[in-house]
Amino acid sequence: MQRISRVRQALVTAGVATLVLASTAVAGASSTTGSYNAAAAKLVPSAYKGKVLQVATDATYAPDEYMNGTKMVGFDIDLINAIAKTLGIRINENNVTFDNIIAGIKAGHYVIGNSSFTDNKAREGQVNFVDYFQAGEGVYAKSSAKLSFNGLKSFCGHSVAVETATVEETDANNTAKTCPAGKKLSVLSFSTQTEANVAVSSGHAQFGFVDSQIAGYIVATSNGAFKLVGRAVNVAPYGFATPKTPAGLALAKAIQAAVKVLVANGTYRAILNHYGVQAGAVPLSRIQLNGAGA
Repeated sequence: MQRISRVRQALVTAGVATLVLASTAVAGASSTTGSYNAAAAKLVPSAYKGKVLQVATDATYAPDEYMNGTKMVGFDIDLINAIAKTLGIRINENNVTFDNIIAGIKAGHYVIGNSSFTDNKAREGQVNFVDYFQAGEGVYAKSSAKLSFNGLKSFCGHSVAVETATVEETDANNTAKTCPAGKKLSVLSFSTQTEANVAVSSGHAQFGFVDSQIAGYIVATSNGAFKLVGRAVNVAPYGFATPKTPAGLALAKAIQAAVKVLVANGTYRAILNHYGVQAGAVPLSRIQLNGAGA
């Protein structure tokens, strides 16, 4: 996991300034959709051509992926649609609880995981990742709370709400093992981010722990119910996930090529700007494929 100070600082401020934009800019999809690119399309493996590719997303993670009525929206949704147009493929989004996505890819139910996946070594052992964004981990609490956050050890002696199978759940559980006996950390895991938010608003959990731009969005759209606490930590890349099969690896290479096209032609930046998450943008050189192999 690389630490890039300039990106890190941008992501720290994303929860305050940039995400305020997101609260007013995300009612509908971006009007920028990209266009077909023959060179990138040639990389799509024959096994997937002419088929509708099933994509798995947990749509409880605004502004990245969430439901607007009956429609799934968010910057990840616009981005995968732009990738599909660039590659000339058809996709179908499936709203799936987060902890079932990688399992579903491994079982052959889905060929793309598109759900703000932090790319880490443990996950790279199960799927391929095409990195396309960076985010940190952010903390929020009820506006009336008299809490401070100066790193993960600040959770000791408190309760924290997280979504199941997220990096935040892992980090909180690892922190709990280091807390002194008199200041135990209670990690409360929920199947959706919506449920985790309710746990904080109801007082069942004292802290909410989530990706930094999500924390900012939660606060910006809470009508004053929540506040950000402290600064974001642990900046890391997001990746689109594909199966660890020959066809899955080839598809990952096609997705990587498509993202690079979208970065170069301005579509990528326009989509991120629309949702107020441009602080997490990465340059062409960091659109990379990790965990590759069948």
